[in-house]
Amino acid sequence: MSPNPVLDLKAAKIAAVVNAASGRCSRVTGEALRAHLQAHGLAPAEVWCGLGADLCRALDRVLAGKPDVLIVLGGDGTVRTAAERCEPSGPVLMPLPGGTMNVLPRALYGARTWRQAINDVLAAPQLCPVNGARVAGQRFFAAALFGGPSLLQEAREAVRYGEFALAARKGLAALRSAFDRELICLWDDADEARGEAVAVLCPLASPRLAPSEARLEAAVVHPEGPLDALRLVLAAAFRDWRADPDVRCAMAQTVEVLGAGPVPALLDGERFIFEGPLRVELVPEAFLALTPGDRPG
Repeated sequence: MSPNPVLDLKAAKIAAVVNAASGRCSRVTGEALRAHLQAHGLAPAEVWCGLGADLCRALDRVLAGKPDVLIVLGGDGTVRTAAERCEPSGPVLMPLPGGTMNVLPRALYGARTWRQAINDVLAAPQLCPVNGARVAGQRFFAAALFGGPSLLQEAREAVRYGEFALAARKGLAALRSAFDRELICLWDDADEARGEAVAVLCPLASPRLAPSEARLEAAVVHPEGPLDALRLVLAAAFRDWRADPDVRCAMAQTVEVLGAGPVPALLDGERFIFEGPLRVELVPEAFLALTPGDRPG
């Protein structure tokens, strides 16, 4: 399907995939999604609801039917796996929050629940080209974090949801490995920077970039010690972490991350272990997302 500014959802062929193994989904969620779409006059051609082990096969089968719109409800890994399979020519992707962090859905729909996101999209549907990024053969579309402090993300999310005891346990475990090695970050037209972590934000997730801008935002984090790292994590839970004095930011089309040994990482909330050196490259207009007219900045 060629990109258009307006999409007639009543005439579109819609397919939906629900990962019942995600943090906030079950098979009941799949039936609830079908019923919610039907209540709005939409009859999806297929609704698959199953466990994560069958996700890739299910996505391949659903996409073989050439839907105009692919609705995906699941966690960060589910959403990223689906987004990797979408192209600018289609299908249009609607990634709904069904996990813990919901990195890409939050970037597109803010704090809306999946029901609220559907309601608001149907009230004022809009096609949003999403610029992504690629590293070591994997794509991401909101944000990536490289280095030991990426292990602190679970502690950060626990703080956000008020689970302070859990945050303390996860934070202490992550801090033991967060300072094992230093990373070197190289970006366009800038000197190198060194730190324990490198964050790369796509235009969709960066308030400093327009959604259509062909650049990435890179940030190097260099806390002086465990207490500074914990302070940074807590700040990230409640305010803009770019304002922290231990963070250095730059804009670039490519970002290189150099370091010895394995590099832990989060891509749109999904965990990876990479072997360096790493090169992060912009992927212009990776796919089209279906969003409401008042998409959050």
